[in-house]
Amino acid sequence: MNIKINGFTTKAIHGLFENNDCHKSLRTPIYDSVSFEFDDAQSISDAFTGKKPAHSYSRVTNPTVADFEQKINLLTEGLGTIALSSGMAAISNTILAIAQNGDNIITTKFLFGNTYSLFNETLKQWGLNVKYADFENINDIEKSINANTRAVFLETISNPQLAVYDIESIAEITKKHGILLIIDSTLTPPYLFKAKDFGVNIEIISSTKYISGGATSVGGLIIDYGNYDWQNIPKLKELNNKHGNNTFLIKLRKEVYRNLGACLSPHSAYLQTLGLETMALRIDKSCENAVKLCEFLKNNPKIKHINYPGLKENKYHENAVKLFKNKFGGLLTFDLSGKDECFKFIDNLKIIRRATNFNDNKTLIIHPSSTIFSEFTEEQKNNLGVSDATLRLSAGIEDIDDIIEDISQSLSMIK
Repeated sequence: MNIKINGFTTKAIHGLFENNDCHKSLRTPIYDSVSFEFDDAQSISDAFTGKKPAHSYSRVTNPTVADFEQKINLLTEGLGTIALSSGMAAISNTILAIAQNGDNIITTKFLFGNTYSLFNETLKQWGLNVKYADFENINDIEKSINANTRAVFLETISNPQLAVYDIESIAEITKKHGILLIIDSTLTPPYLFKAKDFGVNIEIISSTKYISGGATSVGGLIIDYGNYDWQNIPKLKELNNKHGNNTFLIKLRKEVYRNLGACLSPHSAYLQTLGLETMALRIDKSCENAVKLCEFLKNNPKIKHINYPGLKENKYHENAVKLFKNKFGGLLTFDLSGKDECFKFIDNLKIIRRATNFNDNKTLIIHPSSTIFSEFTEEQKNNLGVSDATLRLSAGIEDIDDIIEDISQSLSMIK
């Protein structure tokens, strides 16, 4: 079809207008098949050696998964996208593709608990060194760089601290030193944050959240923007001489991703492609609800503190405005007097669900200190900015009056 489309949701629905299904289905079917047949021995050999593109084994590529990857790539204007079984798989595959024993990455202590554990425990045991810098001080990041630094890693909005750093300035530092910039934009997917415009090299997204739509499936994405010189990564130099811009994607597809086996299932890819079509609509509603909830909570004396980058008085508001087009995501936190009050509040809720995850269609709430950070010591929690008095709420897409009423009645039960 000879037509240029610009709209985010139009692209998400139609992709590249390709229809290779033999029955002309308007939706790419679920190819729930492990392997695919070839006409002759030479054809299968060409597929395995990469001489001709073809699906041979679903752990490596699959038509349904490829359709999902193509749509993500279209929306992000990336060089290439690889879909994986989870957001954590996306992070671990990325780090294992670029780093080796003795290398280091620079990150912030304000990370999702499992990401912090991956860096500080799992990968540390395999020889990865992790440096924690003050990301509010650009000079501190630059001072942390040395000859063994392979990447700077951060989240667009940290979970659950909701810190928003100056990504554009950080990108200037990484570019100056030839260091890879990896961004986890799970809280601000492509509809909210155009990573390429801010100098990001590799974007990681847990597609479980905003993309899947109603928490239907677990998944992760690695997006390569084709704007990094892989000659700067020692373990990729030889591969770079042969493949240039495609070095990282080939390293993943032909080795790390293939060998670790953290592939996205065809059924999950199908569900997430469905979710992608309505993502912009759901994000708009979720962001709108989050703002209204903050406005309501500000007027209640039992609320000790509210943290949301969309609030003008928030310390990260200026950065968030620059990065996120005046939509600040659906995640907010607020403090009560302490853990007991938090538990009572959670227990008294009638509509809001007591569950982890965020950007489910339902509004969800958890107590981060006793759940996603439960394995950490009190000292570690304090260092990571996780308080016993804090609740994390993910605004869903329900009618806002019902959510406010539920919060109001629950707060009324706390003395």
